[in-house]
Amino acid sequence: MVKKANFKLKIKQKEIIEKKITTEYIKLDAFLKLCDIAQTGGHAKIIVQSGDAKVNGEVCDQRGKKLHTGDEVEIYGKIYRLV
Repeated sequence: MVKKANFKLKIKQKEIIEKKITTEYIKLDAFLKLCDIAQTGGHAKIIVQSGDAKVNGEVCDQRGKKLHTGDEVEIYGKIYRLV
């Protein structure tokens, strides 16, 4: 006779961090620097080209992608929302 194991799965919510911008838009590479995810523009380029950044749920490979208020950037298990 085989016993069934009872498992409870707990899904961890991703942390949402709100970042305020005072301009109409900000480019993705500059936003990564603003959030202290990238130290330099070159570092931001590597992060974006590696496919680690999602913008509004889709992988984004454009470091010059314009982000506007309400957009969300997901990276390294955190979500950054522009307000």
